[in-house]
Amino acid sequence: MYDFHDLLTPETVLADYAAGTRKALFAHIASVAETVTGVDAKSLADRMADREKLGTTAFGGGIAIPHARLDRQGAVRGVFVRLARPIDFGAVDELPVDLVFALFSPADAGGDHLKALARISRALRDAAFRAKLRGAGSADALYALLSGVEARDAA
Repeated sequence: MYDFHDLLTPETVLADYAAGTRKALFAHIASVAETVTGVDAKSLADRMADREKLGTTAFGGGIAIPHARLDRQGAVRGVFVRLARPIDFGAVDELPVDLVFALFSPADAGGDHLKALARISRALRDAAFRAKLRGAGSADALYALLSGVEARDAA
């Protein structure tokens, strides 16, 4: 179905994380992303917050894709979080967010950054896929869905 194994690792997929605010969520995402990006957590959280000031990264249906460009070399990386309780993200449909796919890209990864955002957006707009993510029993099950393991196992 969908395959984000190039963006995620089992350690960067979190299930039922409790965050009361975007700021707390960004801080936690940044602490996880620090290990895969090599950028300090405070800088990552600040970059996500700066991007959010330009306009919400929540696009409706309980989904947000916060993202940041980083002054570093390397690949595009992500962190996926399913929240224990939805939080306000200022979405256009005014629904709180419970599925968050954060994306971190090198500053010079223009095309790759946009392609990754489009892939993520396409997947998370799929109502059946969102339902599977919301129903997954663990972080491992989420990773299997997000990394295409389910599709590879069926082949």
